[in-house]
Amino acid sequence: MADTHDRLRIRESDGHREVFDPARRRWVALTPEEWVRQHTLLMLHEGYGYPWELMRVEGAITVGSLTKRCDIVVYGSDVTPRMVVECKQEEVAITQRVVDQACRYNTVLRVPFLLLTNGRTLLCLRKFGQSLQQVALPRWEELNATDFPKGQ
Repeated sequence: MADTHDRLRIRESDGHREVFDPARRRWVALTPEEWVRQHTLLMLHEGYGYPWELMRVEGAITVGSLTKRCDIVVYGSDVTPRMVVECKQEEVAITQRVVDQACRYNTVLRVPFLLLTNGRTLLCLRKFGQSLQQVALPRWEELNATDFPKGQ
């Protein structure tokens, strides 16, 4: 994801660094996790053809009695959720705990794909029935065409 660094729009504001988020169309604080999120958004858009307007950042969902925020949810052209993306700062390893977090979000969203990244490691999982299988990150056309019945 390092090749996207030069394409981030970064500015100083009141002594803090901010980055422009094209999906949210606003400036946000440039934290270590936000750095990963912004590079992931650029990678998905520029490298895999994902449309900006179908990527929602920091969207709230209710998991049990708790309100959680998904880093990125990618929607299909029919506006059904297709992928949950969980971003961690570089120092956080992509472990089973991170997979479990994305799976908890998926109990609500029920998407076919989970993408987990810390900027160095990229793990894409596809749900088949009750199991997850590691797969290559799909291009937008494949993600959008995936037939995935609700409730899986």
